[in-house]
Amino acid sequence: MDNGASSYRRYLDGDDNGLVELIRDYKDGLMLYLNGITGSLSLAEEFMEDTFFKLSVKKPKFSGKCSFKTWLYTIGRNAALDGLRKRSRISSTPAEEYYDLSDERNIEQDYLREEQKISLHRAMETLSSDYRQVLYLTFFEELSNTEAAKIMHKSNRQIENLLYRAKLALRSKLEKEGFEYERL
Repeated sequence: MDNGASSYRRYLDGDDNGLVELIRDYKDGLMLYLNGITGSLSLAEEFMEDTFFKLSVKKPKFSGKCSFKTWLYTIGRNAALDGLRKRSRISSTPAEEYYDLSDERNIEQDYLREEQKISLHRAMETLSSDYRQVLYLTFFEELSNTEAAKIMHKSNRQIENLLYRAKLALRSKLEKEGFEYERL
């Protein structure tokens, strides 16, 4: 998979499959990132759809000054922030409603893994929006601090400080629950 820029260029040149590829490649990650901003998967999905709608209708110019993913996530972040400003209240749905247990062979191990994910998501939901965003971008999306800074409209130093404080806050919350996450 390329970085998405060539798919977007193909779409702009009239190949609708380029947009289909972008949606397929980026929708899940973008939606999870936007969930960190909104605290609601349904709102995150709505804003993710708005982001791809903007690409398909407004066809903004990708300058190539950053990675395509950084550019796309910035558009998504702006769509979410604009949408949240327009809403008077946000519904909050507990994270456990989004997880199903599978009927695999090792149900106990799967159950424990899901419980750890739920604990992690619950702990992340209690963090500030900036903390959730920086953790999601750097750990789950594996973006660099520079890319996260560009998406969040912050300096590299602010991202470093934010990431440090976010990891401390998350670690503290997880330890209170008796859970240790190896990447923190």
